[in-house]
Amino acid sequence: MKQMNDLEAFARLIQALAPWRQQLIFIGGWGHRLHRLDPRANQPDHQPVFTRDTDLAFANKEPIEGDIKQALMQHGFQEELSGDHRPPAAHYTLGDEARGFYAEFLTPLAGSGYKRSGEADATMTKAGISAQKIRHLDILLLDPWVIGLGQQEGVPLPGRMDVQVANPLCFMVQKFLIQHHRPPSKKAQDILYIYDTIELFGALLDDFNAHWHARVAPALGQKLADDVQRLSVQTFDEVNDLVRAAALIPVDRNLPAEQIQATCRYALERMLR
Repeated sequence: MKQMNDLEAFARLIQALAPWRQQLIFIGGWGHRLHRLDPRANQPDHQPVFTRDTDLAFANKEPIEGDIKQALMQHGFQEELSGDHRPPAAHYTLGDEARGFYAEFLTPLAGSGYKRSGEADATMTKAGISAQKIRHLDILLLDPWVIGLGQQEGVPLPGRMDVQVANPLCFMVQKFLIQHHRPPSKKAQDILYIYDTIELFGALLDDFNAHWHARVAPALGQKLADDVQRLSVQTFDEVNDLVRAAALIPVDRNLPAEQIQATCRYALERMLR
């Protein structure tokens, strides 16, 4: 996907979702891409990791008025349903017009993961859209950042617009929480995301440490906070196969595995100690 087509599709999505900017948070690959536009971020000399899907998270216990699905349809998106869950999982796609650009909506999963009927508690309907329930997603709803977007940032919007994006510290922490659910290829990609986030916000390590102790660790609870600290050490204790696989993902830079391991080990110790 060419960058302009990419950003045009993204701009159309933002315009469709404008009435719900206070309820929706960009997470995943596009959330990471938006981190680069924060004034506190270092300016990288490489392209972001490409992703054609845009993940948006919301709190399922809070009311959301209006019809998000209808707004998406009015801006050219189509609903594609899949799976046997009730309601079915859904992608909202622009199809061939933007080479498969699509959005999906995610919300936290709590409890056992099963309904009283014995069915998997995997999806829900909210404001007209079908959303997937994901465990450990709630940490991405904590203290989101606000990013301003417009022509200056390369996003072809008719006027400036603020959007919410996952807090970078929470973005990294969640990668450890979901680690054992991920296939090796996704684990490697998550390692690259952690490294690139550290590179973007290396000047904020002490701020992230204060935020970890004041807000993030208490929100997780002692057990999950301990798990994050343990996995952060374990993942970057040495140059392993996953770190090597992460180093091979970028095609526009020479990124030694040793650099990823050493940088992440040092930064995570500063942030999570």
